[in-house]
Amino acid sequence: MSDSGKQIKASDLLVKALENEGVEYVFGVPGEENLDFLESLRTSNIRLILTRHEQAAGFMAATYGRLTGKAGVCLATLGPGATNLVTAAAYAQLGAMPMLMITGQKPIKASKQGRFQIIDVVALMRPITKFAKQIVNGNTIPSLVREAFRLAEQERPGAVLLELPEDIAAEMAEDGPLMTANMPRRPVCDDSAIDNAAAMIRAAKHPLLLVGAGANRKRIIDALESFVGKTGIPYFNTQMGKGVIGGFHDLYIGTAALSEGDYVHCAVDRADLIINGGHDVVEKPPFFMEHGGQTVIHVNFSPAAVDEVYFPQLELIGDVASSFQRLADRLEPEPGHDFDYFMRVRGEVLKHIAEGTDDPRFPLIPQRIVADVRAVMPPDGIIALDNGTYKIWFARNYLTKQSNTVLLDNALATMGAGLPSAMMVAMLHPDRRVMAICGDGGFMMNSQEMETAVRLGLDLVVLIIRDDSYGMIRWKQAHLDFPDWGLDFGNPDFVKYAMSYGASGHRVEATEEFLPILERCYEAGGVHLVEVPVDYSENKRVLIDELAERVCLI
Repeated sequence: MSDSGKQIKASDLLVKALENEGVEYVFGVPGEENLDFLESLRTSNIRLILTRHEQAAGFMAATYGRLTGKAGVCLATLGPGATNLVTAAAYAQLGAMPMLMITGQKPIKASKQGRFQIIDVVALMRPITKFAKQIVNGNTIPSLVREAFRLAEQERPGAVLLELPEDIAAEMAEDGPLMTANMPRRPVCDDSAIDNAAAMIRAAKHPLLLVGAGANRKRIIDALESFVGKTGIPYFNTQMGKGVIGGFHDLYIGTAALSEGDYVHCAVDRADLIINGGHDVVEKPPFFMEHGGQTVIHVNFSPAAVDEVYFPQLELIGDVASSFQRLADRLEPEPGHDFDYFMRVRGEVLKHIAEGTDDPRFPLIPQRIVADVRAVMPPDGIIALDNGTYKIWFARNYLTKQSNTVLLDNALATMGAGLPSAMMVAMLHPDRRVMAICGDGGFMMNSQEMETAVRLGLDLVVLIIRDDSYGMIRWKQAHLDFPDWGLDFGNPDFVKYAMSYGASGHRVEATEEFLPILERCYEAGGVHLVEVPVDYSENKRVLIDELAERVCLI
């Protein structure tokens, strides 16, 4: 509580409000219009993490929010600095990651620079944020900051923006009381709906649990484990629901990494009841509902969005952890349940995952890459995936042992996020093995952040899966029987490139070298780049051709 009537510079008040919210870091690239805020930050206990590009700052802030549940904060100046945050804003918004962006602006009361660098940042950000506001009076800062954090962190989490004009930052404001965060209890689903759901589960013959992106919260993880343990109902997950419950569990069927034709979809087709925990509209449901088909119970914080292929017959709306725990309290293993077919699917999935794990071919096939990465990572090791064909392979073949140990983006699915996300993980968990997994295309979109990683003294392995092209698009191009054209590019010498930033560089030149190189990198500590060539010829054979035939064999 501050003295009544005391004046304080608005930028100082903003920093105090951020401190009051428990902010640890501000990631960003300051500009001239942020200098008052930067000076206020200099004497704060908040740590400034200077990045080489605003997009990377946004990815780091979003990943902080994803892992902690508290809004990460990033900073950019006006104009091009703010527009460089657009992709990160969409990344956080679609991926349900709480993040606050603070951008600068020219003076709004008087300016001698005309329209130089001025765009309407608030209007630009409004469609891809939960809240976007220009600060026009320093006295409103405490309430605006509290509202921004409240909205960013409340379900469904996402991105918010505060724009601080240069003259407002420098003006004096009332140093009044700061807003304190209230901790409201989430509403819970009513008992009659829980009872109805329990009755539907008992009556089903082949119930199946789907774990979606919205279930990836700490309390929900515990409740889901309790539900599965109590009922014995098998489960599968979407890509962004991966790892909520461990992949080595006896009831885990697999990840729905493809739209159709994979083994997991055989189980979905056989199920007569799907309990959909945390379905998020950014991920289309990995099944296509038809009238007269599967019955679906929607368990989430909010009602199901209207969709022609997703129309649940029962919705449990409220705190998801509470809903699953109360369901578990009402249920026991049901003698009428038949999971034999699901277990056969699980066996086929595990057999398929095991294929190619010791394949000696060079360049390495994706299955071998995934297997060797899994071997080098301990149960609490964390991989952060960029976007490319390898993401599908890791989503399908990499079995998790603990929650939140696979970070992938299947919402915006942007390239360039893998390295900054892994850097944030390494900052939060310096005692754990962390790996960024990138294609050569995605890595080069934010590769300059290698300098940031070295400067921060991180322990991090950056795996570059090299195919000298935009491989995901090439795969789809071939699948459509279009000519192979327009997707090849050149690359730098990645070993020398890493060394130029002060990191260590390694090139895998034989398949049997890959795993030992990774192990040596972790033993040495520091920032390491490992380049491994990939043979993507398996994509069509395994992901397309054989699946249709194999599905018929089950």
